[in-house]
Amino acid sequence: MNSQQVIDLFTSRGLVDKFLAQDMHQSMESTGKGIAETLVDFEITSNKDDIWPVIASELGTELVDLTTFTPPDELLALVPGGMARLHGALPVNVGPEGLYIVLVDPLNPQAAEDLRFSLGKEIIVMVAPDHLIEAKIEQCYGGGSSGMEDMLKQLDTQAEASLEDVESEANSAPIIRYVDQVLFMAIREQASDIHFEPFEKEFKIRYRVDGALFEMAPPPMNLARAIISRVKVMSNMNIAENRVPQDGRIVKNMGEKQVDMRVSSLPTQHGESIVLRVLDRSNINLSLEVLGLPKPMYEYVTETIHKPNGIFVVTGPTGAGKTTTLYAALRMINTIDAKLLTAEDPVEYDIDGIIQIPVNEAIGLDFSRVLRAFLRQDPDRILVGEIRDKETAQISIQASLTGHLVLSTLHTNDAPGAVTRLIDMGVEPFLVAASMEGVLAQRLVRTICDSCRVSYEPNEALLNQLGVSAVELGDKEFYTGKGCDVCGNGYKGRQGLFELLDVTDPIRELITERAPTVVIKQKAIELGMQTLREDGLRNIYTGKTTIEEVLKYT
Repeated sequence: MNSQQVIDLFTSRGLVDKFLAQDMHQSMESTGKGIAETLVDFEITSNKDDIWPVIASELGTELVDLTTFTPPDELLALVPGGMARLHGALPVNVGPEGLYIVLVDPLNPQAAEDLRFSLGKEIIVMVAPDHLIEAKIEQCYGGGSSGMEDMLKQLDTQAEASLEDVESEANSAPIIRYVDQVLFMAIREQASDIHFEPFEKEFKIRYRVDGALFEMAPPPMNLARAIISRVKVMSNMNIAENRVPQDGRIVKNMGEKQVDMRVSSLPTQHGESIVLRVLDRSNINLSLEVLGLPKPMYEYVTETIHKPNGIFVVTGPTGAGKTTTLYAALRMINTIDAKLLTAEDPVEYDIDGIIQIPVNEAIGLDFSRVLRAFLRQDPDRILVGEIRDKETAQISIQASLTGHLVLSTLHTNDAPGAVTRLIDMGVEPFLVAASMEGVLAQRLVRTICDSCRVSYEPNEALLNQLGVSAVELGDKEFYTGKGCDVCGNGYKGRQGLFELLDVTDPIRELITERAPTVVIKQKAIELGMQTLREDGLRNIYTGKTTIEEVLKYT
């Protein structure tokens, strides 16, 4: 259990002052004793089990007496032994409202959340002394001969195992069940990425939901190699190679849903770090109408992507939703009378009616080479996954000037920056001015949960960071999420913030003159461009997102 949380709890109740708290920390570091024993040493409690009534009171739950209680078999069957040992959880009751459990670490909300996802039941946390819970788990479930603990012992004795042994370990039933459980829990929570991260003394598993990272209850450190190997086996990577980065793919059925995951491995100081990008197929069915574009921007983008030639660029950092926007545009122009070609690295989703080519730089099939081949395929519209270099930029411009519409992405901070980025690559300014039709910059911000949204009064410091004054605000309201069972942290889902640069004649003149980004941006604002920050303010005032989210991404 986290000693800092317990000390903070006792401090907030006036049982420990801040100076005594510092002494307790120093004592624990020098003696190696736990928080319960330290509280007794400092005469805060008379018995090491006296902390549990305080924790139960803080959590607003009951203290369970495990000395005379043993859960019946039908209750134990509700929580598998491996899961009980992994989370330090013992079921003590079940009712219409959910499953009552005691946790070795009741102050860790993630354990209860993981159990809720895994078991599909509401979890009500109760409190009991941790040593009694551990003893009861041992008594009721046994030592876990087929569980994680035995695997830990096996791994300790197999440090120099052969490749066949490693593969066998990765394909053993407990590891398979554990990895499947991790994937299921993360995907059920609608995670976009799942991270397996080895460190010197711990093995972390984290997942990203709506742009924020959350940590799962960590497995034993010595299971890291088996878990990493299992993921590599699933993604058809070479498990014998752990010195260079690898890429792979997993296609897995989760209930009635098929999930695609793009897998990347990276050698680190303490083992291989694995990241799984969850490819949500529902994204390819999104239309431009539901992306949250303001009406004038939607009308402009719709008109632009139906033009016979020119370049339209979507810009923003990794994970800003650029690919989703371009796929939505492709769906709109994917008609029987148009030939569409895409060059992507990699092809994330298959789209009917569109010829998609995966870029493979290892064999020399880069964006520029694919683009040159495209021009001999008589396309009407072309999607280039990313303009990365001068050659790709020049061929894209050549394609646009010879009667093709080119859609692509760039990594810049704002829309005007995309123009100067192309010039910095070495493209002549007059070619950029002649071919560029528009640039859409975007960010993704978390949206406030509808179930717990409340209005509040932001402090002056936040308003100052936002760049607005009380006079400008008038009677505008601000909203935030309190956190509830639906969302957990006040946010549910994400939506885009957008900035559109319409490349009109005054902008073309500035491009030809090699004007810096700040001058192009100022001119665009004079001509009516709404910045990312202004679009963020619009979403704040309508109660869709918070000040903190807009400040974070703009």
